[in-house]
Amino acid sequence: MPRPEYQWQTFLDTPPEEHVYETSQFAVIPVPYDSTTSFRSGSRYGPAAIIDASRHLEDFDVELETDPSDRGIYTFAEVSPDLSGPKRVVRQLRSFVSKVIGDEKIPVVLGGEHTVTIGAVGACKGRFDDLTVLYLDAHADMRDSYMGTRWGHASVAMRISEICPLVEVGVRSISAEEHEFAKSGGIPVFYWPWHGDTEEFIAEVCGRLSSNVYVSIDLDVMDPSIMSAVGTPEPGGMTWWDVTSLLRQVAVSSNVVGFDIVELSPEEGPVACSSTAARLAYKMMGYIVSGGK
Repeated sequence: MPRPEYQWQTFLDTPPEEHVYETSQFAVIPVPYDSTTSFRSGSRYGPAAIIDASRHLEDFDVELETDPSDRGIYTFAEVSPDLSGPKRVVRQLRSFVSKVIGDEKIPVVLGGEHTVTIGAVGACKGRFDDLTVLYLDAHADMRDSYMGTRWGHASVAMRISEICPLVEVGVRSISAEEHEFAKSGGIPVFYWPWHGDTEEFIAEVCGRLSSNVYVSIDLDVMDPSIMSAVGTPEPGGMTWWDVTSLLRQVAVSSNVVGFDIVELSPEEGPVACSSTAARLAYKMMGYIVSGGK
């Protein structure tokens, strides 16, 4: 008897016989958390929407002419965030991701709000000394504190800068104080839109990265015309090809040790946004598997 479709609650709807942690290269970690959101909430529903949309993806990637899922993708049950405070969630994620890295897996964190990235980066830094974070976001997120906390979504890049170097791409919303902090601290910020040559842009970004890279993708880095399902949309963003062309080259030039996709708020846009987020997660896995080639 053929099995019923779409019942496993795993990325790509991977059935139990193929869903084996020990033999998987990637470990998907869904984190339904959005307690510090300052505009439109709802990113807590993002991980489930991405996993649901992934069921409808083709396993074969025609761009790369490979099936990234052959390397194994294990999907954890949703992490129950510690709601006593965002710093607790950061610690919780750092511990969880550290165990995944210790098992020689590549963590794929699905948010939830961007705060979860701090814990994942802390875990990766504990394993990889030479680490840079590639931070794709419409917002600088370099406020020391916001709305009474130093661990909220508006301070993520600031906290990461205290852990390791980072490179920001796609920024088009930044306060005067954040702008000055980035300049004085020598933090590379590639504002969008980029008015120069695309190949030059990609080469310049990759030239700022170290041998090991953690990639953090806030979906509001993309233009609202293709990604409206976010809590804090900003016009004038990156296209699908802008993002994927950069990520492919990053996988060529550096060792991507983990990545996250955050801030999908599925009720704020059409289901196509969830499908785009799922495709982006799988595309990033494919770039890692193929070395971007």
